[in-house]
Amino acid sequence: MIYCEQFRYNPVSKTLEDFPEITEGGSFNRALVAFIQTEEADMDDEKNIETKMVKNLKWAAKKNNTQKVVLHSFAHLSESKADPHFTKHLFDLVENRMNNADYNCEQTPFGYFLDIDVKAPGISQARIFKSI
Repeated sequence: MIYCEQFRYNPVSKTLEDFPEITEGGSFNRALVAFIQTEEADMDDEKNIETKMVKNLKWAAKKNNTQKVVLHSFAHLSESKADPHFTKHLFDLVENRMNNADYNCEQTPFGYFLDIDVKAPGISQARIFKSI
């Protein structure tokens, strides 16, 4: 997770045909951006993974004094990938729970490689790694 003073993205290439066409980019200010990979084993423990994700996102957002959270799929770096439909479903569940808890949670386009621009402060709580 990286707390960003500014996070911008633009879709470059679609990598998963089953997901909607997205052509517009986006921009967020003062947001926690979670670079998330789901692994094959996570598919057997959906509810526990969802709960841990929400807890960790809330904790990290609080540490950085923000209510804005962005979920970004980073699965292309993983050796053990969950099914993309499972991952998108998990992201939707987490986004819904975060929004119901008075956070402003959104997702970057799923199934795309994106050009990203990150402006993050050089403070320790701005960069957090958590394996769940």
